[in-house]
Amino acid sequence: MIRLLKPLSYYQEKYGSYAYGLKMLYLLMEKQHNRGQEGAGIGVIKLNTPPGQEYIFRERALGTNAISEIYSNVGQKVDGFMSEPHSAEDIEAYAPFLGEIYMGHLRYSTTGHSGISYVHPFLRRNNWPSRNLLLCGNFNMTNVDDIIKDIVATGQHPRLYSDTVLLLDQLGHALDKENHRLYREYRDRVKEPELSALIEYNLDIVRILCNTAPQWDGGYVICGATGSGDMFALRDPHGIRPAFYYANDEVVVIASERPVIQTVFNQPIAHVCELKPGSAVIINKNGRVKVADVLGQGENKRCSFERIYFSRGSDASIYHERKALGRNLVPDVMKAIDYDLDNAVFSFIPNTAEVAFLGMCQGLYERLEECKTDEILRLQHKRELKIDSLREVMSRRLRVEKIAVKDIKLRTFIAESDSRNELAAHVYDVTYGSIRPGSDTLLMIDDSIVRGTTLRQSIIGMLDRLQPKKIVIVSSSPQVRYPDYYGIDMSRMAEFIAFRAAVELIKESGRTSLLTTVYNNCINELKKPVTEQRNCVKAIYEPFTEAEISDKIAMMLTPEGTKAKVIIVYQTLKGLHDAVPGCPGDWYFSGDYPTPGGNRLVNQAFINYFEGKIQKR
Repeated sequence: MIRLLKPLSYYQEKYGSYAYGLKMLYLLMEKQHNRGQEGAGIGVIKLNTPPGQEYIFRERALGTNAISEIYSNVGQKVDGFMSEPHSAEDIEAYAPFLGEIYMGHLRYSTTGHSGISYVHPFLRRNNWPSRNLLLCGNFNMTNVDDIIKDIVATGQHPRLYSDTVLLLDQLGHALDKENHRLYREYRDRVKEPELSALIEYNLDIVRILCNTAPQWDGGYVICGATGSGDMFALRDPHGIRPAFYYANDEVVVIASERPVIQTVFNQPIAHVCELKPGSAVIINKNGRVKVADVLGQGENKRCSFERIYFSRGSDASIYHERKALGRNLVPDVMKAIDYDLDNAVFSFIPNTAEVAFLGMCQGLYERLEECKTDEILRLQHKRELKIDSLREVMSRRLRVEKIAVKDIKLRTFIAESDSRNELAAHVYDVTYGSIRPGSDTLLMIDDSIVRGTTLRQSIIGMLDRLQPKKIVIVSSSPQVRYPDYYGIDMSRMAEFIAFRAAVELIKESGRTSLLTTVYNNCINELKKPVTEQRNCVKAIYEPFTEAEISDKIAMMLTPEGTKAKVIIVYQTLKGLHDAVPGCPGDWYFSGDYPTPGGNRLVNQAFINYFEGKIQKR
């Protein structure tokens, strides 16, 4: 989101364009394209438009090229207006998509449905500007049923079963109540149209948020703007989803990731602030900026998977954390290659694993230097340290190659499920001639192994063509065992390779009755109040060690006919928390959900799995 604090003519004079805000929004969206490729949308609000003229503009599109399509359409409308000479006052009043408030959103559906009707921002229309509402967000709510009951209880009739629509209805109702409150307060003192203007300048956004947000259970950053010029962004109390902001006397900007603000607005890291959990950035009609504590700050559950995979690695903290994740794997990596650095080739699976790969290599370089030092001391002790032997020791190098090449710029992790399997087989190609057939161990690091689709259908078979003695696949994150319900596309339990491996081990070890026990426990748990429910699915993993599950995963992901031995190594939970100390939210790996709704949904997910029901996306 962007709020311009000066007249549009100011940006024309200083930056050479009335479309300064629109251009900045475009750059922010392009630099966060990693956050969603299913669709995109923008919304613009003009604050100086006379009655009878449109002042709220919205454009949305579907597909990986949605940003280009949107800005092409918007550009034609802006260029069409600007093709004729206009005064600054006319541009302020009439130019389409050139306003003071800008909202952009990149979507991929984690639950629910797809289609243009579900692309943000959502818009609530009304003849009174102060009752219009644009809304977008980065979130999932775990208590949608409770929210819809609350809305229906007010007499409303929601059009779609979507958490975004429900929040729009809920916030819209609270906005109406705030308008009514101010109307009653001022009606005996002033008459229309002064009364409406007075309401617009005195809306209490904190009151509106306090009347709605306490009912929400989930991870979220909710962004909204009224037609009269108030703007806000609210973060959940646990900080599950990220939010950052920057403000000066010209502009206020809010985004999901810090480095995009730094780059687009050319600001040092110290000038970009993290929005505290439970707080909201609020900009009123006058352009006054404040940060308000709306919900209070709960226990820190900032999402670790954001840091491992989803967010851009150009953030200073995330870059160092991902390197630490790689470095922390070194002891297990050395064991997997039988401590033989001379006959091992190291590489990574592009593109998000590259930084963890750098950290792993730094740790391996240090191990190699220790080995070289030990060998020199051994030779010296035996009085065998000659110039040739010294040169031989010093010539030892870590064998680092670029083995996998990504051919298609599409992340199958967030592709539609129907096409994910088909895409996976064609995403990568291999670099030939870098492995000594039959003698080298090939080690590849990835940022995560969630479903294992690409490994089984493409990568392992591709690597086996190089004829290594052994293939070691390393995950910089721990085993993903549990669904996510807070905004990342990992909501279907049966797809997780770790879960499927544990179930296979249960069956092979004659413990099939454990599945029935967990099923019955889940049913009983759902009868309790949501705040008292526990995650019963943890029992599925308890009989086995992490190594046993990893070994089973390796067997399940090895394609038939593979000649090399395949080993899979996962990051430990301790290694994760040591590397990412500020973001302890690890429910994907531990099953310790940050809100009560997570326990309820994971129990329901296992019931659906056991009963053979297809989980909705």
